[in-house]
Amino acid sequence: MSNSLRYCANWYARQRRRTREVLVGDVGIGGSNPVRVQSMLTSDTRDVEACFAEALKLAEVGCELVRITAQTKMFATYLEALREKLRKAKCNVPLIADIHFKPDAALEAVNWVDKVRVNPGNFADRKKFEQKEYTDEEYEQEIQRIREAFFPLVRRCKDLGRAIRLGTNHGSLSDRIMNRYGDTPLGMVESAFEFARVCRDEGFHDFIFSMKASNPKVMIAAYRLLAARMEEEKWDYPLHLGVTEAGSGEDGRVKSAVGIGSLLADGLGDTIRVSLTEDPVFEIPVAQQLVQIFKNDTFLLQEKDYPQGFHPFVFQRRKSELKSLNNLPFGLGHPPRIVARKAEMKEMKIDEDLKIEFAIEDLPLCVVDPRDSEKCQQLDSSAPLLLSVADGLDIDPIHAFRLLAFRFSEKHQILLKDTLNPDETSDLDLLKSSARLGALLCDGIGDLLWLRLGKSSDERLHLAYTIAQACGSRLFQADYVSCPSCGRTLFDLQTTTQRVQSATKHLKGVRIAVMGCIVNGPGEMADADFGYVGGAPGKINLYVGKEPVRFHIPEKEAVLQLVDLIKEHNRWVDSK
Repeated sequence: MSNSLRYCANWYARQRRRTREVLVGDVGIGGSNPVRVQSMLTSDTRDVEACFAEALKLAEVGCELVRITAQTKMFATYLEALREKLRKAKCNVPLIADIHFKPDAALEAVNWVDKVRVNPGNFADRKKFEQKEYTDEEYEQEIQRIREAFFPLVRRCKDLGRAIRLGTNHGSLSDRIMNRYGDTPLGMVESAFEFARVCRDEGFHDFIFSMKASNPKVMIAAYRLLAARMEEEKWDYPLHLGVTEAGSGEDGRVKSAVGIGSLLADGLGDTIRVSLTEDPVFEIPVAQQLVQIFKNDTFLLQEKDYPQGFHPFVFQRRKSELKSLNNLPFGLGHPPRIVARKAEMKEMKIDEDLKIEFAIEDLPLCVVDPRDSEKCQQLDSSAPLLLSVADGLDIDPIHAFRLLAFRFSEKHQILLKDTLNPDETSDLDLLKSSARLGALLCDGIGDLLWLRLGKSSDERLHLAYTIAQACGSRLFQADYVSCPSCGRTLFDLQTTTQRVQSATKHLKGVRIAVMGCIVNGPGEMADADFGYVGGAPGKINLYVGKEPVRFHIPEKEAVLQLVDLIKEHNRWVDSK
């Protein structure tokens, strides 16, 4: 990999990427500041009292920046009263306005907030899913149209000392970007760069990038490519990290840990938001714990070269030779197999979709210190081995397993394992295992997975599968894309998401989106198979892929109609 395409300083180190500082109110993002944590209000923006109470609660639990939707210019006018109430209460948490589709709302909101988030995919465009080939001249005309729409906000932010987040979302790229770059990480980066160039041309540099997606592997690739492109351009703008619409409960925490943790592990990220379909106050401890896990720089090797064959911007599974045990294959493109001790296997219920596949005692495992290059070289010349990192090594497990994969040729298989004390069972430990093992799976490393986190056997097994599913490595249940709610939401997202999950959780491999409004509807659902989207207060629209097929369904009937729709498309199976 050429120096111009490096997304981090060293693949075997966690060294935080150096950025300029961007001030949002009195809070510095990037530079020498710690990684900041933030969240978003769910109350109706017009209900100033409810927003005020919610913002105070968030600030009390350590939220450092608060975002609120401003879907129209009229809604944005309510931000003045909210700001005034917070400041009178001596709450100085910076406010961020979230803007989609409405430049005039941004121009009103910027008077009362400290930062404006704009989505490059819809700030100056309304997605029509149009197919068109753009000549270079036509494309340049589109860029000029964007400049004219965005320039007034940039000038206003510059005059008032406000910041901007250029928040690209995977599912809401403009038709222009989709037709030229496709629904890709490259398209996400180019979408943000179109707007960044307007800022830079006007001498405005107080902006932050984000590259959010509900698929952690897409999100990881997009941020890495963004960091590499900025390195190439010699730009130093901070990064806001997040897995959008991560979901709720353990699933949402694991998916967030995989995506955000993978990037923090490489030194990327200056502020994070964990998007859970729960009360926003529950997002803050998760975000704080993720920051704590990756707080310090760590070094394994000072090597400057990336491993040959590593593709940081496109997922590619590490190849290994095929092996078989008890007639069950592993390696050679088979999904990572789940491993446990024999004693645990005896405790488990028989479930063909959720089971321990190998006993660790039956595996011919060879554990090594990957820093021992001489021993690794000797072992590499032997017959194919099942390899893992030795316990008790005082090195970062992500870097250790990466080095193990580099030291040994592709004929050898790798068993991933957490490095935690089996007696540890806290929420922090769950996030550590999810982030570390998930980061490696998303790098394409790992043929078997051994989770030793000290929970019950059933919980441990479920967590192992949940981590693998979050990475797209194993599918054992339905996968959900559910937004965390905001002032645009047209129904109770938390209750509705629980009802949808209760009815469909057993549908292995089916991806279902539960979205609160049309803004986060057909675009943000990205690659969901079916969508449940708020179309109007109390009314639901149902989608197949990105196509709306049923409209204005009363909320009480919508889950049953969703089930009917899944059956109609032959994706339904009865639960066991």
